[in-house]
Amino acid sequence: MTSYPTPEFRRPALAPGILATIVLLAGVALVGTDGFTWIRYAICILALIVCVFAVQAKHWWWAVALAPVVIAWNPVVPLPFEGWGWRAAQPVAGLVFMAAGVLIKMRNPEDRNAARR
Repeated sequence: MTSYPTPEFRRPALAPGILATIVLLAGVALVGTDGFTWIRYAICILALIVCVFAVQAKHWWWAVALAPVVIAWNPVVPLPFEGWGWRAAQPVAGLVFMAAGVLIKMRNPEDRNAARR
């Protein structure tokens, strides 16, 4: 048993949010190439992962905020955006991911300090 305190809450969407932001910023260079399809796959999957964490944390409004990202970056039925539209949307979606990653938090079930409060 350890004497270190455990956090009262956790941020499960922070890691996928940071990863998605990195992929989005790297994807700015690939807009208009065949490699952008891989960026679409990664962002769509990471957006769905963050949506699952949002629903689990009972922050369903983040699922609503990330739904346009899932639709716009969908690689199966791609939207016909090109050029500066995609280049401008990449950092905006990155901000949405970062905000979701920081603000989605849920209680830590392993909080050993809960009995002391």
